[in-house]
Amino acid sequence: MKKFFFCISSIVFLLLLLLFWKGSFRKNPYSSRESYALGTLIRIQAQGENAPQALDAALQRIAEIEDHMSLHSSSSDIACVNQKAGIEPVVVHNDTFFVMEQALKYAQKSSGYFDPTIGPIVDLWGIGTNKEKLPTEKEIAQRLPLVNYARSVINKETKSIMLLQKGQMLDLGGIAKGYAADEVAQIFRGKGIKSALIDLGGNIYAYGTKADGTLWNIGIQDPLEPRGTPLGIVKVSNCSVVTSGNYERFFEVEGKRYHHIFDPHSGYPAVSGLLSATIVSQRSIDGDALSTTLYILGKEEGLAFIEHIPGVEALVVTEEKKIYATSGMSKMFRLIKGKGYIYEEGE
Repeated sequence: MKKFFFCISSIVFLLLLLLFWKGSFRKNPYSSRESYALGTLIRIQAQGENAPQALDAALQRIAEIEDHMSLHSSSSDIACVNQKAGIEPVVVHNDTFFVMEQALKYAQKSSGYFDPTIGPIVDLWGIGTNKEKLPTEKEIAQRLPLVNYARSVINKETKSIMLLQKGQMLDLGGIAKGYAADEVAQIFRGKGIKSALIDLGGNIYAYGTKADGTLWNIGIQDPLEPRGTPLGIVKVSNCSVVTSGNYERFFEVEGKRYHHIFDPHSGYPAVSGLLSATIVSQRSIDGDALSTTLYILGKEEGLAFIEHIPGVEALVVTEEKKIYATSGMSKMFRLIKGKGYIYEEGE
């Protein structure tokens, strides 16, 4: 699993280096750090006198967040909440409580298309693990009633979370990386960093501007090509760019692909006609939750949903190799010609 993410992230990282720092690196060297956390390879680069200290603080902060929200640690907040499902509330760290609060906000806004209680379905399919399988309809039907964010309770005064039904499972994997990226950006602001690129396994936060003062160019992965092959570029500053796609984690049975973005209403990988969905937002925690939601909702409903959220733009790639976007995306997106994609600008 680690090797899988390492390979993917390495390719993405090489692409970023090519796109972002061509010609400027030698004049403005960046300090960098790498780590493995939150189920992915972390690569962060920052420029400035305080960059080494800021990078060390960033990795330490990410490790703290992982300790609180990991599904794979028996002592994490999430593990404790899941163990106590249907029994009693669990007091959690401020990080976990905040992320759960935000997750529930998006669950309500999306009518449950984003649901932090998707854990039983994720666990059943096991995609990206050594126990991945195609479940039976009966198995899915048995677990699907456990996916219901409305059957969870948070208490602001006690900072506690409770799942009301035994067998329910929280999984904050669809939003925790976004929170971690926002926390790293906050550390950089406190350290006076002016230019940095935060890459949490493809969740990108373009902090400040490039060393030469120009906007960052973030490549949008071509979902039909090998990793590191962009179909277009968005030019941004102080923005998060998060993409969810069916090419990220999947397995195939008899030629049919089963990917990791689950529709909480069906228990199956979402079938929306999309290959990928990208969100550009100021907060990465928003982008993380909304890219999943957009992918599940599909082009029409999904883009209409995003269009009503201030400060957030979106872009989707359909199975017909057409690209559609929200009204503000045309100012920042440029399609690379010759890829066979059609950008329906203004749709």
